[in-house]
Amino acid sequence: MREHGGTGSGGRRGQAERDAITVEIGYALWSAAFAAAVMFGAVAGPALLFALPGAVETVLVRGGGVLAGVLFAVRTVSVLVRFRRAAQPSQPGRTSPDS
Repeated sequence: MREHGGTGSGGRRGQAERDAITVEIGYALWSAAFAAAVMFGAVAGPALLFALPGAVETVLVRGGGVLAGVLFAVRTVSVLVRFRRAAQPSQPGRTSPDS
């Protein structure tokens, strides 16, 4: 896309494309944070709600934190990679052989 009044160079992004990228990054971060919070609650929740032995409580809380962090990273990357693939046509400017 070309910006109004710009030079029209191929490397510049239009406002709509920048807005779409910003929205997608926000969605990736918020959905990853929600999924990580649910994961942490599911794993560490029993340790926070019930009186468990110290070692079990420590393992559940630390394990929940590690799993939540990993899930956050994986979810963020997967959403952004999927967006990047969807935004780029495989062969721009070419028609399919069936047409």
